[in-house]
Amino acid sequence: MNRAGFLALLPLIVLAATIVVVMLSIAWRRRHGLTLALTLAGLALGFASLWIAAPLAPCQVTPLLVLDRYSLFFFGLFFTSEFAIALLAYDYLRRHEVPREEFYLLSLLATLGAAVLAASSHFASFFLGLETMSISLYALIAYLRPRPRPLEAGVKYLVLAAASAAFLLFGIALIYAALGTLDFRRIAPALAAPSVPPAYLAAGFVLLLAGIGFKLALVPFHLWTPDVYEGAPAPVAAWIATLSKGSIFALLLRFLYSSRLLAGPAAHRLLLVLSLIAFLSMILGNLLALLQSNVKRILAYSSIAHMGYLLVPVLAGLRPAHRSLAVEAVAFYLVAYFLTTLGAFGVIGVLSTAQSDAGRIEDFQGLFWRRPLLAGIFAVMLFSLAGIPATAGFMGKYYLVAAGASAAAWALIVVLVVTSVIGLFYYLRIVAALFAPLAPAPSPRLSPASGLVLGALLVGLIWLGVFPEPMIRLIHALAIR
Repeated sequence: MNRAGFLALLPLIVLAATIVVVMLSIAWRRRHGLTLALTLAGLALGFASLWIAAPLAPCQVTPLLVLDRYSLFFFGLFFTSEFAIALLAYDYLRRHEVPREEFYLLSLLATLGAAVLAASSHFASFFLGLETMSISLYALIAYLRPRPRPLEAGVKYLVLAAASAAFLLFGIALIYAALGTLDFRRIAPALAAPSVPPAYLAAGFVLLLAGIGFKLALVPFHLWTPDVYEGAPAPVAAWIATLSKGSIFALLLRFLYSSRLLAGPAAHRLLLVLSLIAFLSMILGNLLALLQSNVKRILAYSSIAHMGYLLVPVLAGLRPAHRSLAVEAVAFYLVAYFLTTLGAFGVIGVLSTAQSDAGRIEDFQGLFWRRPLLAGIFAVMLFSLAGIPATAGFMGKYYLVAAGASAAAWALIVVLVVTSVIGLFYYLRIVAALFAPLAPAPSPRLSPASGLVLGALLVGLIWLGVFPEPMIRLIHALAIR
């Protein structure tokens, strides 16, 4: 470790130091507002440190982490999203008689794990980052102990995530046994060796794919998603839908492109498997969402479909000539998806009570007549998820289609477009409930903190939908090329 490596790691070091400070402050004195302030200050310092680390990129810090512009871009996205979630969680937690301060500690730990995943170039750091994030999520999902549903969701996620981690670890062990390396960039040269055991290698990659598929909730590894989304507290569900999946996708993109895995002899079969997973995720995610009457479950199945959409440019980018456009499309779509999903779950959190989260469609019925601004924000978020023009979601899907078309992935594009049209039905079903005539009834007050976050998300959503050029330039400059 030298000075350049230390400065390159500064965003992670600041985040880790914030975790220690928050933990000591909780041990010294329990104050909800103080814990929030320390959390926000640490995230702001971590975000500011990106400008110190950026001139040193790319920098390989030990074989485990690579601090390049790609990882720094995702650091900024994760820190900003965690900042928004912490503010939304403040008002949400004030309504519940539970210890509040540990929520921020666990959330910061999970964010550190997500950031490590985005910078990983080695299976060891991949697994450490994944488990740091997952173990924090076990507690966050079951955080509201007095309620039965969060505890049930936490236990389900614990059992299934532990099983998927076992598959993942066994797959890594088999890959190491076959290739003798855990470094992503050394996989391609090792594959060329004539002594590679094909059975070990095939089994290892299948198990690895199963573990990653579980974390991304891709079909057929998706069954945990609706139950966990429904049972988890609204801010935690927002965290799982955004940072958890975004970090895994950032790692998957780096792994596929750095290892040049699909340039080897098994490329055709692996490409076929990934294409099939993308097809099934887009189709089943949207069709199963049509059958739901709970908004959180609708968003859960919708997220399965969106992860399927994101596989379209990933598969297109496996050809080196189309890689730059594919990375830009994925990065832009993730930004749009983060904005939209955080806003949707933010509204759910505002409408939730101490007894239960707002989940049923009936809970949103006539919201326009009680809280017109809140209903308008929620409607725009749903329009963006559906891909309606003038929103970031529309521009995101446009770039997905453009990336797929550049590689002539016409079958995937057709499924993406058709299933997006199907998705309009269940999104508009919720929007119709927002504007349904209903007698005025008491509704939770929108606090300044939540109002600021939701307003900023709304502005960002419309800005990216109308004028996406600045974000495209940023992604083009910072993402891997």
